[in-house]
Amino acid sequence: MSANLSAIFYLISGILFILALRGLSSPETSRRGNYFGIAGMAISIIVTFLSIGNFGTGFIYVLIFLVIGGSVGAFIAFRIPMTAMPELVAGFHSLVGLAAVFVAISAFLKPEAFSLGFVGNIKLASLIEMSLGAAIGAITFSGSIIAFLKLRGLMSGAPITFKGQHLINLMLGISIIFLIYYLCISQASNIFWSIVVISFLVGVLLIIPIGGADMPVVISMLNSYSGWAAAGIGFTLENTALIITGALVGSSGAILSYIMCKGMNRSFFNVILGGWGATEQSSGSQSKEQKPVKNGNADDAAFLMKNASSVIIVPGYGMAVAQAQHALREMVDALKKNGVKVSYAIHPVAGRMPGHMNVLLAEANVPYDEVFELEEINNDFANCDVAYVIGANDVTNPVAKSDPQSPIYGMPVLDVEKSKSVLFVKRSLSPGYAGIDNDLFYRDNTLMLFADAKKMTEEIVKSL
Repeated sequence: MSANLSAIFYLISGILFILALRGLSSPETSRRGNYFGIAGMAISIIVTFLSIGNFGTGFIYVLIFLVIGGSVGAFIAFRIPMTAMPELVAGFHSLVGLAAVFVAISAFLKPEAFSLGFVGNIKLASLIEMSLGAAIGAITFSGSIIAFLKLRGLMSGAPITFKGQHLINLMLGISIIFLIYYLCISQASNIFWSIVVISFLVGVLLIIPIGGADMPVVISMLNSYSGWAAAGIGFTLENTALIITGALVGSSGAILSYIMCKGMNRSFFNVILGGWGATEQSSGSQSKEQKPVKNGNADDAAFLMKNASSVIIVPGYGMAVAQAQHALREMVDALKKNGVKVSYAIHPVAGRMPGHMNVLLAEANVPYDEVFELEEINNDFANCDVAYVIGANDVTNPVAKSDPQSPIYGMPVLDVEKSKSVLFVKRSLSPGYAGIDNDLFYRDNTLMLFADAKKMTEEIVKSL
């Protein structure tokens, strides 16, 4: 395939990617957006294969690994539960970063294969591009691995800090910039490998001090990093599709991270630099053993909601773990038959990644016009008869507004405590992902429903 024809098809795929992002910005058009993305990627892959000049042994190897990788990816995608989607996203981000590192290494060791010059005499622009791509890719890989381990529970979700951490990060960042400059002068292989190794270390150090409650923003930020890594390698390979796709992913991920930081009252630059959310944790309340809580059951909850005029549902990660979204939809349908007005309140960081709760509710065919974001519905809690909190914790914790020492202080939370009655479905009084106690458990208007979220909701449906 000629270069001009390839460029045209790559441009078409780029347009499809833009349409995919536009579609994914709304639940109503997300399915169509996915189709656009699939079409764009299919065109990019086909054009790339047809652009290969020599269909020899190398082509067969590429095809074999494409089939193996595609099969593994399809198998994982079919089997992965929605609760594990954040870990899957973090894992995929790590692979994008690692791929960028491998391509950069290949381009540095065999520049003539990419028409970048010769070993020891690589084009200056190409050196900058491949070194940046390798550095960002390495940071993305190791950072995503740490995020995966935290989300999977294989590593503590608590911030891991040590003295002089920010200074070390700063020095390592400066050293990467200096080494890239020196690499452009000397083109020495040991300098290139030093950049890769230091970047792997930076990725670890950037993510370990970030608390578990802030992980959704980290996921979107790593998504941005993976995009910029791909764009940098796209320039190295002179591949238009990689440049366009990488730039779209990088910029959209950064914009999403900024929006989430604004919604959580966090600093965008602190996310990029790492180490935020690592304040000393405070319980925000007295020891929970010293405080009484009101226990309730399904009959109590059904009675309160059936006699209410308005109910607001607040879903969280516990709902995802229990796969309770379908039972929740049944409960809401039963309430509607009794003339109860029902709405859903979604916090920007509910779950483990942006949009986690929206996807789960859409899976249960919850109407989109009943789902509201925090800023749209927060004022309605004051006029609400019952707030049904199913598996959420940190996003409803009033301590975010009252305790400056709390790691979630300043984060906007759903004002469920303003409702006349709060039904809180939770297995126990254990703290949320941020590791702090929730004052809401002990309020006079809160009724704790200790049970699996799905089982409790199904029992409420029977009582209704």
